[in-house]
Amino acid sequence: MAFCLCSSFPVCNIPIHSKWKSFSYNGSSFRRLIVFSTSQSDTTNKTSIDDVTITRRSANYHPAIWDYDYVQSLKNDFVQDESYKERSRKLKEEVRMMLGNVVDPLEKLELIDTLQRLGLSYHFEAEINNTLKNISSDRISTAAWKKENLYATALEFRLLRQHGYKVDQDVFTYFMDDVGNIKSSLNQDFKGLLNLYEASYLLLEGETMLENARELAAKLLKQYLKENNDHQYLSMLVDHALELPLHWRMPSLEARWFIDEYEKSKDKNPIILELAILDYNIVQSIHQEDLRYASTWWKELGLGKRFTFARDRLMENFLWTVGMEIAPEDGKSRIFLTMVYALITVIDDVYDVYGTLDELELFTDVRLPDYMKIYYHALYNSINEMAFDTLKEQGINVIPFLKKLWTDLCKALLLEAKWYYIGYTPTLQEYIDNAWISIGGSLVLAHSYLVNDHITEEGLHSIQENYSDIVYRSSLIIRLANDLGTSS
Repeated sequence: MAFCLCSSFPVCNIPIHSKWKSFSYNGSSFRRLIVFSTSQSDTTNKTSIDDVTITRRSANYHPAIWDYDYVQSLKNDFVQDESYKERSRKLKEEVRMMLGNVVDPLEKLELIDTLQRLGLSYHFEAEINNTLKNISSDRISTAAWKKENLYATALEFRLLRQHGYKVDQDVFTYFMDDVGNIKSSLNQDFKGLLNLYEASYLLLEGETMLENARELAAKLLKQYLKENNDHQYLSMLVDHALELPLHWRMPSLEARWFIDEYEKSKDKNPIILELAILDYNIVQSIHQEDLRYASTWWKELGLGKRFTFARDRLMENFLWTVGMEIAPEDGKSRIFLTMVYALITVIDDVYDVYGTLDELELFTDVRLPDYMKIYYHALYNSINEMAFDTLKEQGINVIPFLKKLWTDLCKALLLEAKWYYIGYTPTLQEYIDNAWISIGGSLVLAHSYLVNDHITEEGLHSIQENYSDIVYRSSLIIRLANDLGTSS
């Protein structure tokens, strides 16, 4: 059950943009660890104990569609060739000057929004933060530029909230009529309605004005699409937003899509466009190198070949880490979290599909059936490798912390298996109390914390003794989204 959503997510190869070539990289500094060679005899599919045949379930998972040799062949020039880096540096300086020279508040917000959607904002965090800080400070004294402009008000609201600034939903009161509906005079302001719709996804609990505005804006935008099928730039943005709001999208995939669409815009800035294309390919090259390392680790580990009943989904697991850790310098996080995702996916299928109740109870108590010994050693060695890195770099022993987290996951998975085997249907509350742990979200978030440069004993103790509310709620969201994706 855990990470079914993650591991079955349909992934397409994001192509190298046609305006740039591809790259090769010298490799990773991480150690590679072989637990069992795949050439050893495979006992995974043995299903008899003392001559008693065991009937095992099968989820009929399709084989991995990403061939190891293909992944290893992904090479391009964007990291090795210094000319690309030098061109990128020059373009970034030009964009930095643009940010400093723009005076009009709305133009500043539009530039920030464009940089975010193109995946470039991480280069200009200081400039963007200063700009938004100034706009937030001057919101009341310089309100004329947005007072009667729904588009400007909604764009400002979304960007400020996204960056943690306090903005009240009452900024939209001017655009509502006496009964709380969007004023009829705005029914044709589709640019404003689109930005109001996107802004509504940053609402806080109890903000009914924004809830109502979202519903009304969506209705008007859908009508707009029915009447305007000429594939103009605004129509494309509306269709994209109604499919999935910007706040819910994965930044790297959004950037790849938006680069092509921005190129079609009559208002595009050629310098920003060139930087976006170049930067995307440079970052993708770094991600590909991380993927090559993770792919080699997975092949040498041997679980994909031995545990044929389980999902072999390294690429999909890696995609999740890119969603969490997109920055080029976060390669270590991407690699370690891919390892964690892959190990969670396999153990989930052991508990969910393949193992008998007796075997699962033995595994949870660390009395191992033969086929599970392979997984145990893979888990033991991989987690100890991660823990050793933390000990070496930060002087903190995280083994007791990780042991508790993995034990909690296995206990939660075992409880779900027991419910299945005895035919018990838990109450909703019983299910939620266990399912938020069995999805593995708390385990992933904890591992994310461990690759941080500033972990503390106090922080570890806090997580170990009492999962924080944000960990619980984040895990619950993943669980419910997962269940919606597989429910019938």
